[in-house]
Amino acid sequence: MSQPILHHYPTSPFAEKIRLILGYKKLAWQSVIIPRIMPKPDLTALTGGYRRTPVMQIGADIYCDTALIADVLDKIAPVPSLYPSPVNGASRIVAQWADSQVFSAAMAYNFQPAGIADVFAGVPEEGIQAFVADRAAMRGGAPRMAVGEGTSTYKSQLRRLSDMLTEHAYLMGDLPSIADFSAYHPMWFTLERAPSLSGILDATPLLKDWMTRMKAIGHGSSEKMTAEQALEVAHQATPIDVASLPFVNEHGIDLGSEVTITADNFGLEPTPGILVAATKTRLTLRREDIRTGTVHVHFPRNGFILKKVKS
Repeated sequence: MSQPILHHYPTSPFAEKIRLILGYKKLAWQSVIIPRIMPKPDLTALTGGYRRTPVMQIGADIYCDTALIADVLDKIAPVPSLYPSPVNGASRIVAQWADSQVFSAAMAYNFQPAGIADVFAGVPEEGIQAFVADRAAMRGGAPRMAVGEGTSTYKSQLRRLSDMLTEHAYLMGDLPSIADFSAYHPMWFTLERAPSLSGILDATPLLKDWMTRMKAIGHGSSEKMTAEQALEVAHQATPIDVASLPFVNEHGIDLGSEVTITADNFGLEPTPGILVAATKTRLTLRREDIRTGTVHVHFPRNGFILKKVKS
């Protein structure tokens, strides 16, 4: 198996989640830096439309959404596990809450004037406006949480997370789990990208100590790769065979159908392709592109909408 290729940019919080998991797994990986905003022609050549950060590539297989990427990395390097027994189910629930609820409140808090000044230090006004417009498009016109609600919600969430650390070094026990990596990245953004606002963490010293332990995990061993090289890797590779995977037909859509897969709440660009696998947890499309050849694009079921293309 070729090394994982992570398509990301340094200030992406969700990319930090995966970079830290790569470090926890002690995996070597290739790093492709992508733009923060659209257009992203090299990335969309791989995904067919999906544009959220990060995306992981292994050969001609493209993995979307950090929940799925984490599962794939856990299968590549099962020890230490991201889903330790007996808290494997509970850790996934906490992770889903952190990736959605904690993240949303943290970003509402972080993007107040002092945080914006930190995040966009040295960026010209037109660059800031382009970023704002890009993220508004990703929300599909849905309003952002107000700063006041974000601040109060974030503080409440930080207290709850701190309470989980009163008897253990990590949220679910004595070792990190997927819950820790999902809870860490919104706070990482506050601490590293909006330091003027990081005083919010002072009320939860257990959480600050936990963040120090999490940061110490590091990012593993990475090497820079260009987007062109990554596309060539895909072109030279063959996607994994998914024909033998059990077909779980929850939508009444047959394998071989022309479909689209779209995120249900953020980053609403559809990805078209041919449905070649649908398991209990994953959907897979076959796609063709002149720059990549044949690729398989994989999505988790949770958080994504599958639709058949009308003929």
